[in-house]
Amino acid sequence: MESNQRVLAAIDVGTNSIHMAVVQINPSLPSFKIIAAEKDTVRLGERCQQTGQLTPEAMSRSLAALKRCQELARGLNVEDILAVATSAVREAPNGREFLEQVEAELGLKIDLISGEEEARRIYLGVLSALEFNNQPHVIIDIGGGSTEIILGDGGDPRYLSSTKVGAVRLSDQFVHTDPISDSEYHNLQDYVRGMLEWPTESVRSHLRPGEIPRLIGTSGTIESLITIYAWNKTGFPPTSLGGHEMSLADLQALTQRLRKLNYEQRSQILGMSERRAEIILSGAVILQEAMQLLGLKSIDTCNRALREGMIVDWMLTHGLIEDRLRYQSSVRQRSVISMAQKYRVNLENGERVAEFATSLFDQTLGMLHSWSVSERQLLWAAAMLHNCGHYVSHSAHHKHSYYLVRHGGLLGYTDAEVEAIANLARYHRRSPPRKKHENYRILTNQYRQIVDQLSALLRLAVALDRRQIGAIRGIHCQYFPLSHEFHLHLEPTRPEDDCGLELWSLDYKKDTFEAEFGVKLIVKLAAAEPAIAALSSL
Repeated sequence: MESNQRVLAAIDVGTNSIHMAVVQINPSLPSFKIIAAEKDTVRLGERCQQTGQLTPEAMSRSLAALKRCQELARGLNVEDILAVATSAVREAPNGREFLEQVEAELGLKIDLISGEEEARRIYLGVLSALEFNNQPHVIIDIGGGSTEIILGDGGDPRYLSSTKVGAVRLSDQFVHTDPISDSEYHNLQDYVRGMLEWPTESVRSHLRPGEIPRLIGTSGTIESLITIYAWNKTGFPPTSLGGHEMSLADLQALTQRLRKLNYEQRSQILGMSERRAEIILSGAVILQEAMQLLGLKSIDTCNRALREGMIVDWMLTHGLIEDRLRYQSSVRQRSVISMAQKYRVNLENGERVAEFATSLFDQTLGMLHSWSVSERQLLWAAAMLHNCGHYVSHSAHHKHSYYLVRHGGLLGYTDAEVEAIANLARYHRRSPPRKKHENYRILTNQYRQIVDQLSALLRLAVALDRRQIGAIRGIHCQYFPLSHEFHLHLEPTRPEDDCGLELWSLDYKKDTFEAEFGVKLIVKLAAAEPAIAALSSL
């Protein structure tokens, strides 16, 4: 671990589960990555029906889970353990007594936070993972005891709310038959709708004329619903949930399916855990009613929420993030650089290759391709990470680059975009994309076209820094459509350098570029000596 990096643990004591994330913070970016995680379904929210107090059994389960979290955190030499308690402890008459017991027995201080503060930290967690681009986003987090609904556009949140409807709470209150009876189901629906009318109307009132927000779901209930949807749709377990958008119609169909099944049948659904099967229907009804009231027809998910928001909040208060907006504006860039550092990429080489690749992209836009800024960002990321496979082995390192990028946990990109970046890195050398390659075959037609064309640009960019010494200072492109010639003018950093290895590498890699764009590549080295100039036309 770098000497300037710091390790923290964040524990969320929820109604259904106790979660912990241990993160490594790199203050220089600033960014953090999760290095360990722990979860225990303790059902702290199963309170005494007569008194509303946390039961001795629930508190005992929670104490044991917290002790395990504490031992894991200490084993990883954390600087500090941040811990918060939410809905179940907030509402229980003996909630504060439970927190005092934890501190007395474990020496662990747990902060009790309000519903609105919980929503604020969830917002910070999502900000650390998604690009908002100043566009409105509605975030919904369905917990065991409460549901947080947030509206924001990357700056300060426009609206924060926490409502006492949660998957555990409502299952205990309304679901007493298995499968649920029609009367219980309709009572559940009516109650949820009544409880969510006010916060959803408030969200709508904070939207500006013409704004249609994107809906983002976080935490276990929504992640489980989208996992079930994605698994049943494709027949395969999703490697990540990024890019798996679920429509309201799909959610309604899934909810209707769930209400007709008993517990054993729900447990057999692909992507369903046994403990989640007990409460999933109530969670599905909460999400369904919220989407209907908000008038939003689809939902994406984000894998960061309260725990990650606790880390961001700590970084803000400790001066590691000067400006929340600056932090948000570079989620993708920070994640790519963090991955490059993790796999010990030569950053100077990566940045030069990325500069050449994006320059080629910009100078050929409208002439050889018509991709947008989104595809440019994918090319930049792939250029930065193309050599990360050296971390595994020099031999076939382009294939290792694919695997590391695909499974390295890039933030701010959809699953399909990560797959595209990984493929671009895979094809920066050796054979061009081929359908017999599984990693290429699983791409959609659009992303295959992106990989076909942008990998051709990336190959040239890699060749331009063949010696990894910055031999080429700049490039200038000219396209002659009548003769189908593409001239690439190179400016050497040192006039006396013949850039022989870069010219050889360009000649070696030009076939893919020429075939993809239907041009003849001619390279010219500026300020070259006469003897060298003859070698510069490929």
